[in-house]
Amino acid sequence: MGSTSAISLCSHPKFQLRRRFDSDGSRSDLFGYRALGVYLPPVVPFRRRCLVVKSNGGGSRRPASSRRVYRESQSVGSVAAPVQQLASFVVPAASFFAVTFVMWKLVEKLLVPKKGRMTSSIDSKAPEQGGMKWSISAGSNLLSGFGAKIERESKLKLNDFAKELRSFSSVDLSGRNFGDEGLFFLSESLGYNQTAEEVSFAANGITATGIKAFDGVLQANIMLKTLNLSGNAIGDDGVKLLCDILANNNGIQKLQLNSTDVGDEGAKAIAELLKTNSSLRALELNNNMIDYSGFTSLAGALLENNTLRNLHLNGNYGGALGANALAKGLEGNKSLRELHLHGNSIGDEGVNALMSGLALHKGKLTLLDIGNNSISARGAFHVGGYIKKTKSLLWLNLYMNDIGDEGAGHIADALKQNRTITTIDLGGNNIHAEGVTALAEALKDNSVITFLEVGYNPIGPDGVKALSEVLKFNGNIETLKLGWCQGAICLARSLKVVNEALTSLDLGFNEIRDDGAFAISQALKANEDVTVTSLNLSSNFLTKFGQSALTDARDHVYEMSEKEINIFF
Repeated sequence: MGSTSAISLCSHPKFQLRRRFDSDGSRSDLFGYRALGVYLPPVVPFRRRCLVVKSNGGGSRRPASSRRVYRESQSVGSVAAPVQQLASFVVPAASFFAVTFVMWKLVEKLLVPKKGRMTSSIDSKAPEQGGMKWSISAGSNLLSGFGAKIERESKLKLNDFAKELRSFSSVDLSGRNFGDEGLFFLSESLGYNQTAEEVSFAANGITATGIKAFDGVLQANIMLKTLNLSGNAIGDDGVKLLCDILANNNGIQKLQLNSTDVGDEGAKAIAELLKTNSSLRALELNNNMIDYSGFTSLAGALLENNTLRNLHLNGNYGGALGANALAKGLEGNKSLRELHLHGNSIGDEGVNALMSGLALHKGKLTLLDIGNNSISARGAFHVGGYIKKTKSLLWLNLYMNDIGDEGAGHIADALKQNRTITTIDLGGNNIHAEGVTALAEALKDNSVITFLEVGYNPIGPDGVKALSEVLKFNGNIETLKLGWCQGAICLARSLKVVNEALTSLDLGFNEIRDDGAFAISQALKANEDVTVTSLNLSSNFLTKFGQSALTDARDHVYEMSEKEINIFF
């Protein structure tokens, strides 16, 4: 009698990305994993496939009922069932881990490049332990293989930066984000450097720790004249370190420390440096956190320093007290030429003290910026008093205050007597037709002013008309800015007989529209002696018709006189 035996052969699990339907009819998605561009298959449920292999001893065939009894016997717990279930789990799991290990080896081989023949000197050094320290490229938080690649690329870039420092007189390395460690590497190229005269390390994530990289470097370098560290949060501690280093440097003439989180303690350190330093000519400390105390320290330094020419303190917190302290230092100073105090909220009291100090200033101040300082008509009266006395001031900025018509009258009265100021900015001061009319009358007696900004004031058509009538035959205004002044079309029509000195005219944001554009185009064509080379008509709601008329006028002027006019729509 023949016998029949059955052997269950279980196949390996199949890995596949597919969409299936669960037993309840709902759809579920099985997704694999994608790592670094390499697809890793998902672990999906699998079914055991059993193949019954039969051997016929006597050639007789077992009936279907026997096969059904056999399968049922397999589903009933038997002595071998636990072992068989364990095997059904272990074998597929082992297969999965084996496949995964092989695929990760493949990933590593593909993504980690082989070391090239040509390597930089910095690449030949043994890598530091602990992973990535810095990077000038994005993606430093990736896997170690990628981190090493990015680090190599970063160091190669640093080598290129170092070559620039050794090859060019002016080098701009701002915004490269190389951080403190990058600065330590690059600073070596500045030691005994006989090429670079201007270097910018602005906005590179440098902290007070990175400033130590200059120790021993700036003392040895006598060629570097300008050092820009703006936009780096070095703070007071970093400034103190820098001042200690610069105490033995005789080359740097311009130091830029804008937006570096400098406070009163940092200003104090700078003040001590200024008392002994004889090479620094320009110091920029804009947009920091220097308060009254810091202003007082700097004022004391001005009494002893005789070489500083330009002092920039825009966007700090000096206030009235800071301006008063600074005025004391200005009284005894002989060297300062430019003073930038924009946006310090010094107010009327502060400007009064400041003007008093400047009136006693023994030097020759040529530029004064006191814009955006909450100055009213009362403060403008004190400014006017200084304008009458000064014999050196060339540039005055009162932009974005609130002097109004009364204050404009004070300034206008002073300008009648002044014969030095060539550039004056009175934009954004709430000046109306009355105030600008007073300024226009002052221009009849003043032939020195060449640049006048009165934009962003509601002077209206009457104010523009008064100004244009004066400009026809008086004054030497070369640049006139009337942006956003509610009525500049009147001046546009007067271009037919406007004075021959005007070369740049700003009429932006004035709702001139096409009618005004046609008037301007006709004026340009009719004025054979036109000298305007730059005309700004941006944001004036001009259509293609108005723009076409202006373009035609520009071409006509060129054909007739070969003079080019740049028109901005």
